Amino acid sequence: MIVKIASSSLWGLEGFAVSVEAYFGRGLPGLNLIGLPDTAIKESVSRIYAAAHHARLPLPGGSVTVNLAPADRKKQGSGFDLPILIALLSKTVLAGIDLSDACFFGEIGLDGALRGGPGALCRALAAKEAGVKRLFCPKECEMECSVVEGLSVFGAESITALLDHLTGKAPLEAASFSPDGVSLACAVDFADIRGQEVAKRAMEIAAAGMHNILLVGPPGSGKSLLSKALPGILPDMTFEEMLQTTAIHSVSGLLPPGVPLIRQRPFRAPHHTMSFAGLAGGGATPQPGEISLAHNGVLFLDELPEFEKRSLEILRQPLEDRCITITRAAWKMTFPSDFMLVCAMNPCPCGYYGDGTDRCHCSEMAVERYLGKISGPLLDRIDMRVEVPALSFGELHSSAAAEGSAAVRERVNRARKMALERGRDYGVTANGSLSGALTRKLCITDAAGEALLRESFSALKLSARGYDRILRLSRTIADLDGSEFISEGHVLEALQYRIATGKYFS
Repeated sequence: MIVKIASSSLWGLEGFAVSVEAYFGRGLPGLNLIGLPDTAIKESVSRIYAAAHHARLPLPGGSVTVNLAPADRKKQGSGFDLPILIALLSKTVLAGIDLSDACFFGEIGLDGALRGGPGALCRALAAKEAGVKRLFCPKECEMECSVVEGLSVFGAESITALLDHLTGKAPLEAASFSPDGVSLACAVDFADIRGQEVAKRAMEIAAAGMHNILLVGPPGSGKSLLSKALPGILPDMTFEEMLQTTAIHSVSGLLPPGVPLIRQRPFRAPHHTMSFAGLAGGGATPQPGEISLAHNGVLFLDELPEFEKRSLEILRQPLEDRCITITRAAWKMTFPSDFMLVCAMNPCPCGYYGDGTDRCHCSEMAVERYLGKISGPLLDRIDMRVEVPALSFGELHSSAAAEGSAAVRERVNRARKMALERGRDYGVTANGSLSGALTRKLCITDAAGEALLRESFSALKLSARGYDRILRLSRTIADLDGSEFISEGHVLEALQYRIATGKYFS
């Protein structure tokens, strides 16, 4: 007798369908697991038998062979406990019950309790793609799995509760997901930041188009504060972006408890001591790094020159391709990495070079070596370079009311709506993500704007990449103005942000 129970597994961010096949034969009692299971799956035999004994469930006698198909793909994690037990019980307490449209996953405790694990959303998506109608999982995973439309999700706290539902003794209620929610408040409001109006304007433009930005200035000028206020003005996420972001955090085990769907753009701020693998991703099994955890959000690198040269250079591919490919001896994986890069740095080792005072005692060679840690190719991929000067006493003690994050976010959302409508047919949600061909197709300038661009290309010795980035930045500035075409003023402002740190970077 052969029984097949549907389940799913994970490989990186990819969920794939798995069929748990159980063959009941004659011979000495025992369970043999095949189909490339990892150590956690092999240990499921002990958990299953202990839990079944505790719940007084009759398991079939004789020799049982369980195959995890497809047999040529590695399976990992403890989520196969439940489908293996269901396969065994299909010969006893579940005999005659149709489970052909059902999928199961979950870890089983020795007392029969069901426990969740990372990647529940990806498993649910794989189950839906396989044509499954019902999904049975641990209670703690049901809301996360219920995000997937067209799938009836039932969460149970124990195998006893699940079996009572399957046998009709005590039916469970299907989980229902509501997309409505309130965005989390940002810890820093723009109204709390004194002065720095140019930098605030730059952050607004960067948020509206998801443009990369570099803040350069002495210590205490407000670079980190501006960056921490950025999440409060980021545009609303589309449902597809929420789904992608949630899947990445779920696989990484970083989904907050009770949060089935991430509704606010991620803001990742790794320390400069983070390893190359921590930033890029990797490990014995494919795991996303900070670059992918910032997908659809912000990657903030404070003290940029303090990061390892190797770590900084790995940013070049994802900034261009919006994804990162990691290759190891045993596997190759591509993770999505469409993020907005925000960097902050001092202009020299002591931090006071070029501030008009005599506080800086760094030699020219030390300054050149410090700034040289940021390579030309990486700098060319940063759309905006903004100087954040030290504040004066008058700016710090000014009683004038500053504009709050809520008002700025309204303008950002209006600009993002224009970009969404313009790029809807091309699958583009932000101006910063436009390809070279789409940039020239969708970023239309008037005669004066085109003339200024032509003159600036030669005068500033722009690269092709730099030209495209100025064009995208001009398009975002025009969106904030509600303009259909890019005018000379929009191009002029974009150029100012490109050359604002000229005294530091040529």
